[in-house]
Amino acid sequence: MLKQNRLLALAEKALTAILLVASGACFAQAGYPSKPVKLVVGFAAGGPTDVVARAFADHAARALGQPFVVENKPGANTILAAQAVASAPADGYTLLFGATNHTMIPALYGTRVKFDAVKSFQPLCTVATSPTVLVVGPGMPVKSLADYMARARKEPRRTTAGTAGVGSSGHFATEMFARANGLQLNHVPYKGAAPVVTDLMGGQLDSSFATLGSVLPQLRAGKLAALAVASPKRSPLLPGVPTFAEAGGGNYSADAWYGVLAPAGLPQPIAQQLEKAAGDFAASTAAAEKLRGLGLDADSTCGLAFAQQVEREVATYMQIARDLNLKAE
Repeated sequence: MLKQNRLLALAEKALTAILLVASGACFAQAGYPSKPVKLVVGFAAGGPTDVVARAFADHAARALGQPFVVENKPGANTILAAQAVASAPADGYTLLFGATNHTMIPALYGTRVKFDAVKSFQPLCTVATSPTVLVVGPGMPVKSLADYMARARKEPRRTTAGTAGVGSSGHFATEMFARANGLQLNHVPYKGAAPVVTDLMGGQLDSSFATLGSVLPQLRAGKLAALAVASPKRSPLLPGVPTFAEAGGGNYSADAWYGVLAPAGLPQPIAQQLEKAAGDFAASTAAAEKLRGLGLDADSTCGLAFAQQVEREVATYMQIARDLNLKAE
């Protein structure tokens, strides 16, 4: 009997210890954040991703009561930044502010990277999207997407489509559209987006699948024309331009996203706090105005939906890269 009582006492002590540890963990998570949070950006300061990251950091700091410090870590097509976050503790104090190119890393670099773009991260929320638009210059005699597609079908590989380089987001967007509609376009890679716009306006290039922010000034000035927006719905920045689906281009979408990812294994209570902060940021009037100035739309896709989007994109880009034998230099 005495032995049984001792065993019961030990069991009670063990249960009490477990409950204390569990309550302590919950308290620690409920107290998040208790120190500054690092937001790693894989691009140099001043670019679109950096600007959006800093706007989100300001909002998150006010919402959660601790500084969110942006750390620019450019290099190797954002691989350095992603690696730094993938190897960080999953405690919510080191986050990645990434963009669509994150899902292109496996397609271009394969096993050369030391992380898995899907399994090493927990996608939290997008906060903005940059619609991809098909733009043409004055040298392209078409008035609609239907005209463009008819011309491309009539003369395969003659219609030129410029991008910022082999393996760029524009390159993948061009290939995805061509495959979805049975077209053969003449891909012309450049070293950056600026020379693409220059040659479009000069008539040396027919078209480009470009992010809206990179061509918005020229569209507003009438120097380029947009035929369709590769989004599920029309962009508030170009309300008169139809989506590809509306214009007869099929169910084609190629939005570029900007969002927050954490190392895999982030505790759910912390994830929920960060997701709420991101969602509230995207829903705010201040963010909408800031993003509109960059040619971006405020957008919040969180949790499982964002994770599934990342996984789909990785699979799609890997298939295209295999088919085209694309490899980063």
